[in-house]
Amino acid sequence: MDRLSTLLTHFGVSAGTFHSGAFCGTTAFDGNQSAGHLHLLQAGEITLALGDERPLTLTQPTLIFFPRPYRHRLFASEAFDAQLVCASLTFDGGAGNALAKALPDFLVLELDQVPELTHTLQWLFNEASNGLCGREAMMDRLFEMLVIQLLRHLLSRHDQRPGMLAGLADPRLARPMSLMHDSPSKAWTVAELAAAANMSRASFAEYFRTIVGQTPVDYLVSWRISLAQKRLREGRPIALIAEETGYESPSALARAFRRKTGTSPREWLQGAK
Repeated sequence: MDRLSTLLTHFGVSAGTFHSGAFCGTTAFDGNQSAGHLHLLQAGEITLALGDERPLTLTQPTLIFFPRPYRHRLFASEAFDAQLVCASLTFDGGAGNALAKALPDFLVLELDQVPELTHTLQWLFNEASNGLCGREAMMDRLFEMLVIQLLRHLLSRHDQRPGMLAGLADPRLARPMSLMHDSPSKAWTVAELAAAANMSRASFAEYFRTIVGQTPVDYLVSWRISLAQKRLREGRPIALIAEETGYESPSALARAFRRKTGTSPREWLQGAK
């Protein structure tokens, strides 16, 4: 069972490298951008200010991950000898898509805490310093690989807040959630999903709500609407979107869409633009 590939097929990530090498001075990110960010402190020392929180001094090689726009500031003096590699991150469907919303606001991890990233990080740092042709394109792809590896890391942890990632990290819920992700147009019943989890219907419904924070039916609707929003951004006809997401007509999709978002598909798309 692959818990990530369907998510990444719908809501993949694109990276754009914008800094590599020595870092000195202050760079501020106001949180109003359309992208998240991934910063890698390779060596030296930097100060990281997160929103209005007390600044953090980072003296070890560290990964700083913002899946969505988030106000933060990086500072280093020349004496800190900071070596930094940074990229912007854009998830398909915008920062409000189902996968981006499921991630924490930020992660700050010393690189030795995530040994599964070692080979990709070394490759990325080598590309940053070698000056070969195709360097930036290669770095962009390696940043995208890092995001996938970070998602794997998160799914290996069992301390997630209620939500999609907590469900996918749970051995009993991973399969029924993956079934909904893979086949959103199917009229899944709670009994069918409970059978996939090898649980009774009542136990499954209660456990799902505790771990994911929604009922199974409400989660399925949320997933369908997330897919519909992405397809609307892509310019797909609403009749095709309704069929893909399991609604018998565009009007049925529009009713579900309004219940979930408070707006019609047309209104939502105008606002998203």
